This record gives sequence, C-alpha cells and structure tokens, in this order.
Amino acid sequence: MPLRRPLLLAAAVLLLSPGIAPAAVSAGSPFPTNLLTTPDATQLTGLRVDLPKPSCATHPSDCEDVAVLNRLDGFNIQPRVSIPFSGPIDPSTVSSDTVRIYDLGCLACAPIGIDQAVWEPAANTLHAESAELLKQHETYLLVATTGVRAGDGSAIDRTSFLHDLNFGQTKDEHAKRYRTALREALKATGTFTGAAAASVFTTQSVTADLEKIRAQLDASTPTRAQVTASFAREQITAVVWNRRGSTSGPLTPSSVPVPALDVFPGSVGRVVFGTYDSPDYETQAKVIPATASLIGTPRPQGVNTIAYTLFLPAGTEPPNGWPVAIFGHGFTDSKQGAPWAVASSLAHAGIATIAINVVGHGGGAGGDLTIVTQTGPTVIPDGGRGIDQDGNGTIDSTEGVNAAPPDTLVSNRDGLRQTVVDLMQLVREIEVGLDVDADGTADLDASRIFYAGQSFGGIYGLDFVALEPHLVAGLANVPGGPIIEIARLSPSFRPLVGLALLARTPSLYNADPNPPLFTSFVENMPLRGEPIRIDTVPGASAIQELIDRNEWAQQSANPAALAPYVEHPVIVQFAKGDRTVPNPTTSAILRAGDVAGRATYFRNDIAGPGGTPLFPNPHTFLTGIGSLATALVAIQAQAQMATFFASNGALTIDPDGAGPVFEVPISGPLPETTGF
Repeated sequence: MPLRRPLLLAAAVLLLSPGIAPAAVSAGSPFPTNLLTTPDATQLTGLRVDLPKPSCATHPSDCEDVAVLNRLDGFNIQPRVSIPFSGPIDPSTVSSDTVRIYDLGCLACAPIGIDQAVWEPAANTLHAESAELLKQHETYLLVATTGVRAGDGSAIDRTSFLHDLNFGQTKDEHAKRYRTALREALKATGTFTGAAAASVFTTQSVTADLEKIRAQLDASTPTRAQVTASFAREQITAVVWNRRGSTSGPLTPSSVPVPALDVFPGSVGRVVFGTYDSPDYETQAKVIPATASLIGTPRPQGVNTIAYTLFLPAGTEPPNGWPVAIFGHGFTDSKQGAPWAVASSLAHAGIATIAINVVGHGGGAGGDLTIVTQTGPTVIPDGGRGIDQDGNGTIDSTEGVNAAPPDTLVSNRDGLRQTVVDLMQLVREIEVGLDVDADGTADLDASRIFYAGQSFGGIYGLDFVALEPHLVAGLANVPGGPIIEIARLSPSFRPLVGLALLARTPSLYNADPNPPLFTSFVENMPLRGEPIRIDTVPGASAIQELIDRNEWAQQSANPAALAPYVEHPVIVQFAKGDRTVPNPTTSAILRAGDVAGRATYFRNDIAGPGGTPLFPNPHTFLTGIGSLATALVAIQAQAQMATFFASNGALTIDPDGAGPVFEVPISGPLPETTGF
C-alpha cells in the first residue's frame, strides 16, 4: 500500500512526458457553424453568413468569393463539412454511424449521414458531404461521435470539446448564444455524451427571390406579345440565320433546320415569329442584386424584349386554342436549333411548340433571320441575347450568361434565374391571350401549358417547373446539377474548370498545365458511394473547398436544389454514359426530388447494331434526327414526350415498348459513376 501512490505518480509523469506517450487526439470546431454568421432580422433565417475575409491584397480571388457568400442567409444545403483534429484519426472509423447531421426542426426524423469522405493527413482534417440534400432555411446539428477513433485506435479526447461548450469562457454575446444553442441541440438529440465534436448551422434560402419575382409577375398584367411575321409551313423553303458574332464586321450565316419540321409530313401548319417584354432583374454585370430573404424586394433593372418562335400544328384549331409546350434549348444552342427538331413530333400530337433564347445565347443583338419563301425573302431580328462581356470584340455562343468579376463565383446562377423569369412572363403572355392571326381570339390554350427542355434547357427548366404553378406537366431531357459537378466530371467542360483555376490569384491549378485541354488538375474527390479517400495531393483540398463554395453560391439555380419543390407530373430522360452531363449529376436530381420512378434511362451502351453503343456521346439522343442511324431513337424519345403532354402528364410510355434500349423507370440503382 505505501508504494502504490508513488508508483501512480511516476506513471502519470511518464505518460505526460514528451516523447514517452502521445497526447490524446481531440477534435476542433467543425464547419459549417453559426459562429460564422451575424444576426440579421431581415432574413428568413434570422442571420447572414459572416466568413472572415483573407487578405484582399494577396488573395483577391478568395476575397471576392467570400464577399459573395457573405450576402447569403445561410450555409450550403448540401455542405462539405470539415472537422479538424489535433492529430491523426483512423479513417476506417468514419461512416454515417459516426458522423451525422440532425434536423433540429424535425427531431423525429432520422439523422442524415455523410458521403464522399476525404481524410486530409497534412491538415489532420476530415471532409465529407452530407449524404442528402438538406432543407432550405433550416437549422441542423452536425455531430462527430466518439466512434471516430484516433490513429492508434484510442478514443478521441472530449476535454477540448467540453471546454469549448463552456459559455463562461467568452464575453462575446453571439458566441454565448451559439454555445447555449449547441448544448440544447446536443441534449435534444441525445448526443451530448457521445459527441467528440459538434456544430449548429443554418442552411440558406433557395427559392425566396424567384418566389417574390413570381408574385410580382402575378400582380401585373403584361403588354400583349407582338407578332413580327407569320408563315404557313409550305411557304417556307429555307431560313438563314445571320448571327452577330462580333461587335463589328459581317454577320455569320448558317442554315436553320427547316426540314426537321417534316419528320411527320404536314404536322406543322404555321411558323410564327414575335416578341414580348419581360422584366430584367440582372445588372449589366449579369447579377441579380442580393435582397434580404425575409423583407427584401427584388427590383427590375430594365426590360428585355424577348423574341419567340412558335410552331402551330396543322388542322383545325381546338376551341380553346392549341395546347402548347415551351421548349428550352441547351448550352451554346439557340431557339434556331433544338426547338425545330422536336416541333414536328409535338405538332403530330396536336401540341404547339414555342421557344426563346436563353440569357447570353443566340448571338449578339443585330443579327437577323432571313425567311426564304416562294415570293421572296423576309428579314426579321433574330433576338440574340449575347454580349461582348470581356471586351475582346467577339460574342461567344454563351457570352453574357455568366456573372462578371468580381462576382465570378455566381457563374451562371443569375443567367439561369433570369431565364426562368422570362419563361414565367411567357406563361403570362399566353394567359392574357396570344393572338397570332389577329382574329381577336387566343390561339394557345392557357389551361394546357407544358414545358420540355434539353440539357441546359432541362437545368433551368426544372427550376421553372418547380416554381411555376401554371404548368400542367414537364419533361427534362439530360439535365444535371449542380453545374460545377457537371463541369468537373465532363470531358466537354472540365477544361473550363482548369482555366478558371489558373485564372485565380493565387492560382489553384495544382499540376503542370496541359494546354489546350487544361484538365490535369487534381481535386481528388471520390464519387458518391466510394470509400473514404486519403488526400495527399498538394492543393487538392483548396480545389475541393472552391467547388463547395461554387455550389453553395449557385444553389438557388441548381435543379437538384429545386427538385424537391416540383409538384407537377414530370419525366426525366437521360442516357447511360452521357459525356456532357455525366450520370451522377442527373442521379442527384432524381434522388433530391424523389422522382427516380419517373426516370427514362436510354441505354446507349446497347442501342447500336449488335448491342453496341449507338452514339459516341448520347447527350443529344432526343434531337438526333439528322442521321438515319439515330433518328429512330430520337423519334421514340420525342413520342414519349408528346404522349405525356397529350395526356396532361397522365401517361408515360416506354419509347421502345418491351425493348431493352429504354428503361422506364430505370432498372436497378441510380448510376453514380460516369459510365465512360
């Protein structure tokens, strides 16, 4: 007995001596956290993001990004969570059982796990993405439990965590209130005793601005749309698009695919060109100014004159006018492209098609369409919406859809949202009566308005379908989200990400550039469902953080974020191995909107002769009528769309019947790999 006390003291000294035994590993404060906010009663969340700014002299790009994020009223609705530790952990102990997110607005709801986990040894930091899309403007508790073990298998030391919870350690009132909220959240969820690290955070509002704009449109009566020119189909022999591709010099001519109107001969009876006015909420920098989500009022910055092209079916017009599908074209395309490729199938089903140019698309103002008829040509404005945003004298095919510096992080968020506004206004033009033959009656049925869109048109189209109650049904062909995930995974767009990383100050490009592709950067992010990734690549974590911030800033235009609010009948068509909008980004939409049962999966891998691939890239399977080899698939997919709309969204056919080329709904789990 007399020897026990000295021995215990000696053991304690040995354990505490440097080099004898390692200090226990503890966890720091996770991100996101409401500690990085400031109270703001004008917001739906009662707060506003308040990230610390880096040096704007040495890190101007990061400084600009933080300025954008600090306008938001909460954190990403699918956040990249980061948990720092004081030393190594055992990555194999990281799972949805040991790192969880609790919805504090629904304590009866099951906790949300994590996915796409990354352990960064150099920083002793765990990163992961929430396994599910979170609700907008909701408060959550993030918990890393003591089930996460230190690298040597020992338990995580909770001493630092408990010390941080002690609100008496600070005089800052915001920190005190936060710590009180954190303690209460831990107790309410029963996680207090098992938590090694935790934070409370509130998610951003996603739909507030467009809901307010929609209400403004509903409260006003638009000036009636104008008809610029109208032609019977048989009058038109050709249409030449003279595109404004530069600020000076000649226009660039190309042929509009008029023969596509005869996929079903005689189905299209008339082609009408016209304009309508739509309020423009974007500044010259192509940003919709931030307004407080609770009491703020979005204000138009001007008016857009939008050109439309309308394809009317042949035959006797129904008493209430023709049902009409608004068709949204894709990225780099225009109303002179894909809408012409689907109009015949829709007209064959007795449905009119109407299309406009997306923000930044269709060339610059000053281009024209020359409609060639037996009696001579007619020249009308083409309605181009591109601008020379970078001042180099050229107008690229998408120039003007993205925000200008210093709001680069916004990217095409507000171009997409403004396009949604323009489509909402088009609905209201149809509702007040679109009289194309000047006989005093409306030629389109305001009670049967549908939406279909391809690629980019499926992206902003799902936003539109989610927020426009006056639609009957919608179809999104090859959509994906978020945009940054499409860009980094797609061979078509990954070079743009590389160039953006190079353009930052300081540059985030972490490999030797490989011009002209610029695709050799390494972000080292696992796909959904893959094991935890050990990230030892210098600079990869900074790219991961930028990707998360990009997604966060653009959530209000991300179709995956809007998918939970879709209430209309909807079909999502996509193709296995799409190289432009990779499959995991479509799966994100289907999962978020819980609409996998309404998915149509084109099996390009077995669609060709002898069960071989039909398209090198199946992204355009809906509009591939230009080749005999692909026309059947395109017409089958279009028939599904036309039948769906003709039935007011009640009937979803399998495009190839009992054949294996189209799966309706998708057979098996949603694809989480690219398939190429």
